[in-house]
Amino acid sequence: MRTYRFGRVRTVDEGGRNRRASRPPSCAEPPDQGRLAIPLETVRLLLRPWHVSDAVAHREMWVDRDPRVPAHRRIDAEGRPTVEDLEDRIRDTPPPGSLGLLVVERKGTGDVLGYCGLIASPIVPEGEPEVAYELLRRARGQGYATEAARAVLGWARATGHRRVWATVRAWNDASLRVLAKLGFETTDRVERDAVHGDSLFLTKQL
Repeated sequence: MRTYRFGRVRTVDEGGRNRRASRPPSCAEPPDQGRLAIPLETVRLLLRPWHVSDAVAHREMWVDRDPRVPAHRRIDAEGRPTVEDLEDRIRDTPPPGSLGLLVVERKGTGDVLGYCGLIASPIVPEGEPEVAYELLRRARGQGYATEAARAVLGWARATGHRRVWATVRAWNDASLRVLAKLGFETTDRVERDAVHGDSLFLTKQL
């Protein structure tokens, strides 16, 4: 659904939708309504803050990205970003508060599968977060995205949010299926893009 750059954040869904944010998504906090303890746990997964060593898996996500994603969100001709570049971005990213991206780790093995979390987006109403996730190609099709995102929605609810958003390319059937399982509903809002595909806006009441 979405892919991210750490430090100074540029956000992109798995279908290639581009966003900018001048600070990491964990910096924008909703009203103080309490906290749900991080890490988050599900039956199979642990959702935790980033470690520098996660840069290896994060770069694999860059390599895995769909070719319809804009070129600046894929590995460039010089091989950037490198693992070292991503390590630096992780070091520059503050820990999550009531918003942020969490590493999705498989319990028992410690394997990094991707990330999932909540971000503050300038294209949705202020104070209403957007859910974001990206999994390694080898981790897809096993229900991990749905399981991780469901935990993140619980996090959103526990921190006082009443509605969350998601944006996804119209061609991204896998992400649309995940969002349908989570109870998201489509809205009338669509951003047209003849090059990379139209972006759909979905919401869910908590």
